[in-house]
Amino acid sequence: MTNRREEERERLRQARQENESTQAKQERRRLIAVYAVAGVIGAMVLAGVGVVIASSGGDDGGGGAHIYQVSGSTNGFEPDEREGTAPPPAKETDLAKAAKQADCTLRLELKDEGAKHIPASSPTPDYKTNPPTSGNHVEPPFQQADGAYSEMPAEIFMVHSLEHGRMEIQYSPELSEADQLELKGLYDTMYGGTLLFPNENMDYAVAATTWTNLLGCREYKGAATLDAIRAFGMETWGRAPEQVETVGPTPVEPSS
Repeated sequence: MTNRREEERERLRQARQENESTQAKQERRRLIAVYAVAGVIGAMVLAGVGVVIASSGGDDGGGGAHIYQVSGSTNGFEPDEREGTAPPPAKETDLAKAAKQADCTLRLELKDEGAKHIPASSPTPDYKTNPPTSGNHVEPPFQQADGAYSEMPAEIFMVHSLEHGRMEIQYSPELSEADQLELKGLYDTMYGGTLLFPNENMDYAVAATTWTNLLGCREYKGAATLDAIRAFGMETWGRAPEQVETVGPTPVEPSS
């Protein structure tokens, strides 16, 4: 297992060196243009899509978006550098009780839909949950890097991140700015091995996913929803086929 992690880390390091001089916005446009073209991986490597340094998010997990480049690639998606609202202390830590109080649907230990690696040009698999919680996904090094994003990554990118033990906090872009900043503030306390981004495709106002687990909330209910996400992370984060490698506070060891 150690050798496997070292080999993956070396592949990611080489990808970063090849791509560090590119600009995120330019590569985002290029990525969209080549998605449907066979051989997109070669084009992406030549063009420098993949690991892009966010404005202040370095390898140490710093910056408003906390992009951790060792964990994968940004794939040109814009980081969310907004300053979040500090969350209140947790009142309910039991997952079942917290989910009930927030009127969230809790689905644990769902069927594992597989973990085959597929090219970045592949169509989106028919995932059985929305948001997806497992299934075939993009090959390395295009798993979505830990961080906060202002855009929704492609599902094949973010499912690979789940396989590596990540938790993904997702919200409807229709949520108010104030509500989004409350979620960002919670994320800021547990950004290690965690992603945050809007999701315009799901039926929930807020959702959290880990490998084969889903917390779906039809409404955002402030502190109650934050408690449910906290408890979900504490219960399910890091339990996936691949090892978690992180920097910073995590859902099981948050900063507050």
